[in-house]
Amino acid sequence: MIIRGNLGQGPWDVLHQGIARQTGISIGVASILTGIPVVLAWWPLGQRPGWGTLANLIVIGVVVDLTLQYVPVAQNVVIGTILLIGGILITGFGSGMYLSSAMGAGPRDGLMLGIARRTGWSVRIVRTLIEVVVLTIGWLLGGNVGIGTLAFALGIGPAVQASLRLFKHVPSAQAQVPTEPTASPLA
Repeated sequence: MIIRGNLGQGPWDVLHQGIARQTGISIGVASILTGIPVVLAWWPLGQRPGWGTLANLIVIGVVVDLTLQYVPVAQNVVIGTILLIGGILITGFGSGMYLSSAMGAGPRDGLMLGIARRTGWSVRIVRTLIEVVVLTIGWLLGGNVGIGTLAFALGIGPAVQASLRLFKHVPSAQAQVPTEPTASPLA
């Protein structure tokens, strides 16, 4: 939905779209293929995948490609905005749901947790650095960056947080990664 909103998307989808534009593969396949080396990068970080990792790796890419077949490109800013907001909310809900299952983080979340654990940096700093690097590479490859990219950056955290509350899951307690001293996991 966010991609079809045509207002820009999250950093990882900017990367997937850029790879797709350069190679001719689909965005979903780019997502799957990008996820494989990301998961492999976990091992030196001490992060281990679970069944949820494999499911996330494959299902997200397949669902993106299927959705792109049926959701048309927004023809105006109003429809684009509705798709963008809907996509952020669905992504947030899905993220909270899968993280609450405790069956393994997705490739990108596992990388973030592993780097945070290894370096002692906060999840917020690590996530931000990863997102900036991925966004830059994706933009250089021709991925669509726009107001939707900013909306995703500002909206995905609160959407995931609300979903985690809904599923009564506190990720920082299970992940045991450094957080900001005054940060509450559900604040």
